[in-house]
Amino acid sequence: MLSHTRLLTLTGTGGVGKTRLAVQAAGALRGAFAHGVELVELATLEDADLLESAVATALGLREQGPCSMTTLVDYLADRRMLLVLDNCEHLLEECALLVDRMLRGAPRLRILATSRQALGVYGEQVLHVPPLSTPDPGEAVRDIARHDAVRLFAERAARAHPGFTVDAANAATVARLSQRLEGIPLAIELAAVRLRTTPVEQLLRELDEHFEAPAEDARSGLPRHRSLRATLDWSFGLCSAAEQRLWSRLSIFAGGVTLEAAEAICSGTEIEKEDVIDLIAGLVDKSVLIATERDAGVYYRMLDSIRSYGREELGAAEARALGRRYVEHYRGEVERHRLDRLCAHQLEGFRALLRELPNLRVALDQCFGRAGEASVGLEIASALWVFWIIAGSLTEGRHWLDRGLRLVPEANSARAHALWVDSLLALHQGDLKTALPQLEECQMLARRLGDASALAFATQVSGIGAFSAGEPRRGLELLENARAGHLARGDVDAASINRFYAAAYGAAEAPELSITLGDWFLALSEARGAQLSRGYALFALGMAAWNQGDWRRAEALMREAAELRNKINDRWGLTQCLEVLAWTACAQGRYERAATILGTAHPLWRAMGASPTRLFPHVRGHEQCMARTREELGGRAFTAAFRQGARLGLKRTITYAIGRPGGE
Repeated sequence: MLSHTRLLTLTGTGGVGKTRLAVQAAGALRGAFAHGVELVELATLEDADLLESAVATALGLREQGPCSMTTLVDYLADRRMLLVLDNCEHLLEECALLVDRMLRGAPRLRILATSRQALGVYGEQVLHVPPLSTPDPGEAVRDIARHDAVRLFAERAARAHPGFTVDAANAATVARLSQRLEGIPLAIELAAVRLRTTPVEQLLRELDEHFEAPAEDARSGLPRHRSLRATLDWSFGLCSAAEQRLWSRLSIFAGGVTLEAAEAICSGTEIEKEDVIDLIAGLVDKSVLIATERDAGVYYRMLDSIRSYGREELGAAEARALGRRYVEHYRGEVERHRLDRLCAHQLEGFRALLRELPNLRVALDQCFGRAGEASVGLEIASALWVFWIIAGSLTEGRHWLDRGLRLVPEANSARAHALWVDSLLALHQGDLKTALPQLEECQMLARRLGDASALAFATQVSGIGAFSAGEPRRGLELLENARAGHLARGDVDAASINRFYAAAYGAAEAPELSITLGDWFLALSEARGAQLSRGYALFALGMAAWNQGDWRRAEALMREAAELRNKINDRWGLTQCLEVLAWTACAQGRYERAATILGTAHPLWRAMGASPTRLFPHVRGHEQCMARTREELGGRAFTAAFRQGARLGLKRTITYAIGRPGGE
């Protein structure tokens, strides 16, 4: 079907295996799409306003324009790829609009969506995912064993009770059991794990008794919806009271949970902290939780249907108390992993925040959804300012900040700091119209409150704004004033980051000063083991070396900076490094290489809504490189090399551009 349609939506009841089927199909088709297959998980996204930004981030795009949709369409415009959007039903209208615009703007794109109902987009084909086939109990043992529902049950049962097989003695019972579960894979898996302690005949009797009892919740009219609900009711009833309580409490976690977080948030009120690990083990044994190994340890997650069930079982008073502990825990995590501190754990901190982003979204939503806690949400969103930039989540960062600023009109420090952070993100997106008035308000508010920290940061962001407005001398002056303000408060980290901005933005205006500042920032980053900061220091020094005419040093520094930025998928930083590597190739007389690297950078610039012709540090170098390369190669050869670079794709681009001279 995917070979004959650009939009295929897999529909079906919860637990029927839509996601599993989509993932399997995507894996099988990966080689058929020149620009790859990308999976975007939407089940953890609860705020529809973040849909476009979430998809852009999942594709690795760095948002530099204020419109994520434009960024997406530009990036996908000439790509032959398959995009899988999983779990669209809770954002149905928004997903439909997004899909329609992407398909209109990207003629070679195909989309595979999963949803409990069709999206309703023109040209959509719908494939209803049926339950697994179930046998008649009167069939022969061989025929019973061939049915998909029985095969799945037998496989999962053998895991729970090694040696279990479908034979003449139990075939009719297994057939009736698979019928009772109506072939729904999730229901079958939940039932099969009971064979650890319960014979299959008793399992069937328990299911019969439970299913014949009046349903407490008949909101879903479809029989198979009721069948899954009944299975979940049954599974919930088989848990101990403490396991039930933990199941419902863990359902608040959108992106999975570590043992540490579960102990901190879910213990208390009849669950002791030391008992959490055993209760989690019990829920894993019952297939309520799925344990996943990650670099940082084990994460526990729930399938969407199981998580939704748990949320329904969570009482309102308990949910409020849980929400307060949840916010406090993730507020602490954000503080612990702040990226504006030059320390040895920067890279690990970034990865931790990236993993926890779905849970951070829930924490922010909790803050902005309850009276009196919006200021806490603003503090969390503001503390993430470096994360929003490096992760390329500028639109999402501004979403949370703007939402909080609307809810906190009063004059307080939370508002003051949110204003300068929002202004900084706006400047990265080229939105001076919004940034400048916010900076004025921030400065007035900071002076009124006597908040020296907010005032120093507002001055720093004003300096960046001056560069964006084409006033580099004023920009350097403001940055120096901001540095003095940071040092007066004893904030060495803020003063250090300020020096990076001065080195990077001032490279064209004052290259010698940039080298001095860049060397200082690099030495400090290396002394503290701050890998993220080190990459930015190398970039600033590379720009200064280029502006001094030392292309050899500029090339070496940009290669090293690009390698570091590639490790964290920093597309914005990587694209700037590629741009300068094209200049250094041109300076060596390697014009075909220069044109090819310019071509590799072109789709990345376009995807980010940015251009080297509009960025102060890049304008002159880009224009000179383009003109010289075109003149030396001739128009036809230049165009051929440029187009070849644009078709390389990111992985081959990195290999080609960052590879050592002679290795390409």
